[in-house]
Formats: sequence, C-alpha cells, structure tokens
Amino acid sequence: MPLTPSRAPSLLGGALIIAGTVVGAGMFANPTATAGIWFGGSLLVLAYTWFCMLASGLMLLEVGSHYPAGASFDTLVKDLLGPVWNGITGLAVAFVLYVLTYAYIFVGGDLTAQNLSAMGQTVPLPVGQLLFFTVLALCVVWSSRWVGRLTSVLLGGMVITFLLATGPLIGSAQWPLLLDSGAAAGTRYWPYVLTALPVCLASFGFHGNVASLYKHYRGDAAKVAKALWLGTLLALLIYVLWQLAIQGNLPRHAFAPVIAADGQVSVLIAEITRYGGHAAAGMGKMLSLFAYMAIATSFLGVTLGLFDYLADLCGWGDDAAGRSKTAALTFLPPLLACLLFPTGFVTVIGYVGLAAAVWTALVPAMLLRRSRQRFGTARYRVRGGVALILLVFSFGVINIAAQLLSQWGWVPVFKG
Repeated sequence: MPLTPSRAPSLLGGALIIAGTVVGAGMFANPTATAGIWFGGSLLVLAYTWFCMLASGLMLLEVGSHYPAGASFDTLVKDLLGPVWNGITGLAVAFVLYVLTYAYIFVGGDLTAQNLSAMGQTVPLPVGQLLFFTVLALCVVWSSRWVGRLTSVLLGGMVITFLLATGPLIGSAQWPLLLDSGAAAGTRYWPYVLTALPVCLASFGFHGNVASLYKHYRGDAAKVAKALWLGTLLALLIYVLWQLAIQGNLPRHAFAPVIAADGQVSVLIAEITRYGGHAAAGMGKMLSLFAYMAIATSFLGVTLGLFDYLADLCGWGDDAAGRSKTAALTFLPPLLACLLFPTGFVTVIGYVGLAAAVWTALVPAMLLRRSRQRFGTARYRVRGGVALILLVFSFGVINIAAQLLSQWGWVPVFKG
C-alpha cells in the first residue's frame, strides 16, 4: 500500500528490515568461530560486537541527518573525508559483496550437492555450486521484482523452519555442555577470542540500510534510531538462541570435524544430528532446509546490491546489453574463484569482517568526528561523545588486527 501523509511507516517494519538484513548466512559461522571461547565467551563477544556495530550505525544516522533524506553513504564519505577515503570505502564495500557472493555460492552449492546426493545420486560439489548459482543468478539478472517475490517466500520459510528446527534443540540444551563442565583442568578459552571477533562483526552488517531507512521515515531520525535499536536487539536475541541450540547440544570437542572442514554447514548439521540425541532426530533435514533458505536469501540480497552498485559505478543502462555486462561483472569473478579456488566458509567470513571493519567501524567514527567539526549541532545526536568515537574506531582496528594476525598464524586457533 502506498504511503500517505496520514499513514506513517511503522516502527516494527523498519526494525524487521534491519533484523532481516543482519540475520543471514553468517549465523552459521558463529558457533564454529566461537567454539574456542565457548558459550559464555561467545555471549560477551556477540554483545560487544552488537553494541559497537549499533553505535556505528547511529553515527551514520547523525551524519546523514545533515544531508537531504536519501543521501548515500558514498555522498557522505566523498563530502566529509574526500576522494581518497571514498575510493578506499568503495573498494571495501565491493570486496565485501564479492567475497560474500563467493561464500554463498560455496555453501549453497555444498548443500545442493549434499541434498541431491541424499536422494541416491552422487553429485560433485562443483555441479551443486553451478546449479545453486544458475537458478538464483537468473532471478537477479531478470528483475529485482523476481528477487523480491522469491525473497518473501524464502523469508517465510526461514521463520517456519527456524522455529521447527531450533525449538526442540533449545529445549534439550544441556547446561553442563554450555558451561563445558567436562573440560580438563586448566582449559583456556580467552586466547581464542581474536579469531572469533571478525566473524561476529560480519554477522552484524546493516549499515547500507541506514540511509534508505532515513528516507523511508521521511527524515525522522529518532524513529530510525529506535528501529536500529529494536532490529539489532532482535538479531542479537536470534544469535543467542542459535548459540544455545548448537552449543547446548554439541560438545566443544565435537567441533573438531566442523573446524577441520572450515565451518562447512553440511558438516555442522551432520554433527548436530549425531550428538543431538532425541531432539535432533529428524531435525537434520529441517536444519538443512533452514540453512538452504538462509543462504539463498542472503545470496539474493547481496548480489542484487552488488549488481546495482556495479551498474551505477560503470554507468551501464538497464537495457539488455547493459544488464548483460553488469551480470558478467557481478557473477563471473566469484563463480570462477569458487570453482577454481575453493576456501572454507569461516575463513571467507573472516575476510568479510576484515573489509567490513573499514566501512562499518573506522569510517563511521571518522565521519562523525568530521561532521561535528563542520556542522556543530545536529537534529539527532549520538550519546557518548569522544569516548564512543574512540570505542568504535578501536573496535575496527582490533578486528582488522585480529584477522591479519590470525591469517599470519600469530594468534592461537582452536582446533577442537
């Protein structure tokens, strides 16, 4: 229904947009990435990440309130930080979208191959990846309307399968497992915190939606802020329940095969089915279906954003020739990389966290500082002053350092 002056956009609708953007395929990497610090540590890391990412989103809201509703992230960076930082941010955004597309092809193809193989015919991973990619990529190329329709169906299915799959697992979660009561004396958890941080950061991305929500709410920054709070809190709650369902049924040592497969979702589901006992009986297929819908939804959202971003960047039109060129540039690089250089899911999500830290933490903190220097007062102001700016900026630096140190082998990595 079109909006009218008497019908203001609902707060719940905006909150659900944010929650739907945040919760995606990244949630499947969280239990594996946080296995080293286990349940209690994962709650603290998720809460820390949630607060810093929410704060950086509110920073973008304050900065954007100085500009006309609908002003893009690109506009803010170019005006306040200049062309160099605009170029760096643009590269970071493109890198994140490309790497996420790569990750979703890898995981979606793995689930496709596993599900088809379960029907009695062995399907190689590359064939599964091609099948998954072809069907969904055609939807993106054909029309954003097709993406919207399919996404609506998938989101509905995600809600149903999530409740059916995780409800029994949450009910059967065991406190001794959550507390790791059977661990040997002297077991250490916190040395593994740095390897968990970038993956958790990648699971809280919503910053591209701040400008569109500001326009959606007709410049009502206070209402946008409430939507960000509610949406991200809902996402945090879902993540906590997911951690409870997985780590409350799967012992810490049982993550060894999942970690060895670098967080491959099909291996995680197999281990949950194996250890989950009565609650997991019959849950394997439901979890697989939920995972498949989550991956497909994330793929559609990310690739549509990448498609539009590249079309705008290259100045290609919406005709057949323009869409064909945009489709080739959008889909061929991640598809070929996935087929020729397959890499594990958790590692890829870590790289996403590395690049995302630039434009979801460093840049928002810098934008807010420069905005307050130039404009002074604002219609909406984030509380916290300089301390909050330093907290968010340091959060970004810590995440970048954590991912680099992890890749260089300079920090401990939990193996199960």
